Amino acid sequence: MDVKDKIESLRDELREHNYNYYVLDNPTISDYDFDIKLKELQALEEQYPEFYDESSPTLRVGGAVTKNFETIVHESRMYSLDNSYSKEDLEDWEKRIQRILGDVEVAFTCELKYDGASISLTYEEGKLVRAVTRGDGFQGDDVTANIKTIKSVPLQLKGDYPAKFDIRGEIILTLEGFAKMNQERLANGEEAYMNPRNTASGSLKLQDSAIVAKRPLECLLYSIVGKNLNFDAQFDMLEKAREWGFKVPTVAKLCKTTDEVMQFVEDWDVKRHDLPYETDGVVVKVNSLRHQDELGYTAKAPRWAMAYKFKAEQVSTILNEITYQVGRTGAITPVANLEPVLLAGTTVKRASLHNADQIAKLDIREGDTVFVEKGGEIIPKIISVDFTKRPIDSQATIYRTNCPECDTALIRKEGEAQHFCPNDSGCPPQITGRIQHFISRKAMDIEGLGGETVELLFKEGLIGNYADLYTLSKEQVMPLERMAEKSAENLVNGVAASKAIPFERVLFGLGIRYVGETVAKKLAKAYKNIDTLMVANEEELIAVDEIGGRIAESVVQFFSDETNQRIVERLKSYGLQFSLSEEQLQNQSDTLKGKTFVVSGVFETIGRTELKKLIEDNGGKVSSSISSKTTYLVAGANMGPSKKTKAEGLRVPIISEQEFLNMF
Repeated sequence: MDVKDKIESLRDELREHNYNYYVLDNPTISDYDFDIKLKELQALEEQYPEFYDESSPTLRVGGAVTKNFETIVHESRMYSLDNSYSKEDLEDWEKRIQRILGDVEVAFTCELKYDGASISLTYEEGKLVRAVTRGDGFQGDDVTANIKTIKSVPLQLKGDYPAKFDIRGEIILTLEGFAKMNQERLANGEEAYMNPRNTASGSLKLQDSAIVAKRPLECLLYSIVGKNLNFDAQFDMLEKAREWGFKVPTVAKLCKTTDEVMQFVEDWDVKRHDLPYETDGVVVKVNSLRHQDELGYTAKAPRWAMAYKFKAEQVSTILNEITYQVGRTGAITPVANLEPVLLAGTTVKRASLHNADQIAKLDIREGDTVFVEKGGEIIPKIISVDFTKRPIDSQATIYRTNCPECDTALIRKEGEAQHFCPNDSGCPPQITGRIQHFISRKAMDIEGLGGETVELLFKEGLIGNYADLYTLSKEQVMPLERMAEKSAENLVNGVAASKAIPFERVLFGLGIRYVGETVAKKLAKAYKNIDTLMVANEEELIAVDEIGGRIAESVVQFFSDETNQRIVERLKSYGLQFSLSEEQLQNQSDTLKGKTFVVSGVFETIGRTELKKLIEDNGGKVSSSISSKTTYLVAGANMGPSKKTKAEGLRVPIISEQEFLNMF
């Protein structure tokens, strides 16, 4: 056997032993023998560097240092999940599914919801090429060097894997591994970590991968995204992932009814305490990938999946003080400042009280003993008061009448839940909040500029609104605290680079109340440029798809304000994008204006997502269900028979993929 064959043989053998130990939990070799073989391979690789392989088992020991984690845009968005807490929630979800799919049998795959840090792994030709954190769902950080140190992540796949795909999962710390880490920290006189989830998440952003390699992290996978995948069901997907070498828990179950789903939930609500890692619920997914494709997504979550959360943990503590926060839109949020208490693995010091109605409804007062819950919500909430422990001298809470920051009298519009500070041009948190929104990832995504720096720039009088960012110089920024020449240069360059951000994101960044990402895209597409949008009236705006009266009123009010007009004019003069690009305009038309389409089935020449985009780019509307308002049903292969029947009953024309494309 020559040297190259010897190296390849050792690599294959070590990969198999690694898979047996970390994925199957069934070692077939002693740790000592494994280490001997690994050292033999390391020696050969050092002696013959021409046979370097980035997926070699020797590279798991870490050593790469990452000073700045590169931001990577996900090829396929990583969505969050809608939550449910009862059988009724699940049954309502199933009814919504049936309304879209029609009268077809729907099976569900139930998987445990792992409490870790979400990750997306990209494989090409069977090799791990990239690992990216979830981030905001649209883009995340490249943490490949750190992920390669995790033994349950295969660097080289086996079997009949596709040429390229992404696989999503959670990076977790086992309870045993977490306990050992804390034992070592306490023995060294260091503070213990609070919980496995946050520690796992923090591990991914450590700069030295050698430190990551020492942590007992694992990767549990549950979803594959890509083209030409050789399976058509979620449950089969899990089986395939195991065959290729991924660690996929075997507890998943295929259920035919919501009764079976609830039985799975009830079983694991008890058995979860015996698991080696933390889980906070069950993820229920429509099993058929064709049905998943047909159901599609809302703006935030897939319609074909639901997270059933286990009963939330509750604790009681003392409410010391109620304070009030001011958001960027002027909304006032009351906050309960609590006696610190351990809840679901984290120390809770504050909880949201939502609004004046919530305080009055629960009769919450300072000094009360309150019950705090942290279930599906990230932010803890007060769910009730222990009236048996209320102090004798307790006073009812009087909601404050003036802004805690600028002392302006608060207002509350009819039908609105929250009080507002109307001093939008003079209230500091509103000013800095709008700037922070403007620079955020989904808006202008300005490199080198964060919330703390914004606060500092405002405090020093260098900026009073987001247009002022474009007048900053390196010389102005350098004297600021924690700001060296390089970081000042990065900030100024980041601001300049943001001038290339497309119109719809600039529009979102302006911070118009009720104008989120989706609405900004709708408005940009409908009006093409800022000038036509600024003179639009409420009636014209309401005529735009999915724009209601509240949004229309807010847009008109924003552009009627002289201060906002001046800021927009300044931004235009600095070169920001305030119209759709030539390419965007070329891809759009009003060909399908006024027409509503339902898309169903599998298509040959164009993907379902691209087909829907084509409809929207050309003025049409895509609906998930057939009604008397549907103009056409675009039918692909394997379309559900119930949709066809309903379309025929309502006399909705059914057209083929080619007939649809011929419209252009």
